[in-house]
Parts: sequence; structure tokens; C-alpha cells
Amino acid sequence: MNKRTLIIAEAGVNHNGDLNNAKKLIEIASTAGADYVKFQTYKADRIVTKKAIKASYQESPKTKNETQYEMLKRLELSEEMHYELMKQCQKHNIKFLSTGFDIDSIDFLRSLNNDLYKIPSGEINNLPYIKYIGGLKKNVIMSTGMSEIDEIETALNTLLDAGTKKKNITILHCTSQYPAPINELNLNAMVTIKNKFNISVGYSDHSMGIEIPCAAVALGATVIEKHFTINRNMEGPDHKASMEPNELSLMVKSIRNIESALGDG
Repeated sequence: MNKRTLIIAEAGVNHNGDLNNAKKLIEIASTAGADYVKFQTYKADRIVTKKAIKASYQESPKTKNETQYEMLKRLELSEEMHYELMKQCQKHNIKFLSTGFDIDSIDFLRSLNNDLYKIPSGEINNLPYIKYIGGLKKNVIMSTGMSEIDEIETALNTLLDAGTKKKNITILHCTSQYPAPINELNLNAMVTIKNKFNISVGYSDHSMGIEIPCAAVALGATVIEKHFTINRNMEGPDHKASMEPNELSLMVKSIRNIESALGDG
């Protein structure tokens, strides 16, 4: 009880490929009091075919004929931009984190001395990738959107067999809709995961507002991850399902109050 929740402010691709936007997102996350600000590390050429279409929530009148590949290419962060963002994080006293979507990206993040690795929901069946991360024997957070309980078990066992200790793994319950309707969140699934695997759990939230991550903390989440943006009306795939700066600040403050209120029992 009364353990400090790790709060990850998910910038993702809400920088729109602009370094200044990315730096501003870091400043916002730091001001709000988040522990980490998280981006996405990938090379579009390695993770998507050039004819792949976009998901419906990614569609926009302004980018009507754009493919998934073209969108990801436009939002890709260069290695040089990663170095700039790490400097910005140091300046604003917040930890840098990024999700690597392929093994080469994991190697690059490893060269940056990352202390934490995030496995996104879409890679939970990518067992060679999970095995590689497990072999690093670092702290791992794994999202489970779209997966079934046996798929979570297989991914967890892959991490464990590769050498990562269970105490260093946190599994995040997640509903992969953007935004996710309240009645489809099934928040108690987080408790099911905790009890079945006897493991630390958390919640990756795509709902609107702040009440659901707060409820997750009351239910035992040790990690909260939530998208945020400079302005929800900006053009881009994830802005509409993201918090604005004042909401992020309120969520962090509310979670800290809940931790204080829970006490030691």
C-alpha cells in the first residue's frame, strides 16, 4: 500500500514530427509532475508495408489519401532528435522513455542507456522481439490491448525464460480504442491479470477524462500511462484521444492524493 505510482505521460507521435513540439511536450509533462515522458522509436521501412491503409481513427480530411507508411514516415523521430529530446528531459528533470517497435530500435534505445523497456500492445505476439527484450534483463512494462489471457501468459513466459525477473515486469491492462468507450474498459481485467500471474500490474488508458486512471490506482495499478497533447484540436492520429496540459496536471495531482488517502491499511 501507499507505493508511489509510476506515471508515464505518453507523448507518442503527438509532436507531429516537429522537434519543437516534442520539446514542448516534455516541458508540459515535467510541469504536470509525471515521472516519464514517452515517445515512439521506429523506422517506418521496418514495421509497415508501403500499401498498408490507416486505421479509421487515424483518418483525416487533410490526409485523405495518405497511407499508414506515409503517416508513420512523417512522424518518425531521427536519432539526432532523440539526443535533443534526452537533453530536454535532463533540463526539465523528467525521465526519457520511448517504445521501440523493432529490434534495431531496441538496440538504439539500449545505446541511450534506457533503464526501462515498453512492449506495446501490437507486439505482444511478436515472440522473437519479446525474447530479445527479455534477454536484456531490464525493467519491462508490457501492454495487453487486443490480447487474450493465454497470449499474455505466453508473452510473460517468453520474458521470464529469456532471463527477466518477474519482479521487474509490470503488465498493463489496455483497451485498444481511440478514444475507448467507458463501458468497454473492463477495468477489473487488470485485477484478473494481477491475481492470475501474481505480478505487478498497471493501466494504459485511452479513455477520455481522468477518472479511469484514478480508479485504476485505487484498484492497485502501480503504473499509469496516458496520452497527452499540446492541444486536442491539432492535426494528427492521436490528439483527439489525448489529455490537454491542464488535464494531465489534474490527473497527476489526483493520483498522488489517492495514494495518500489509501494509507497503509
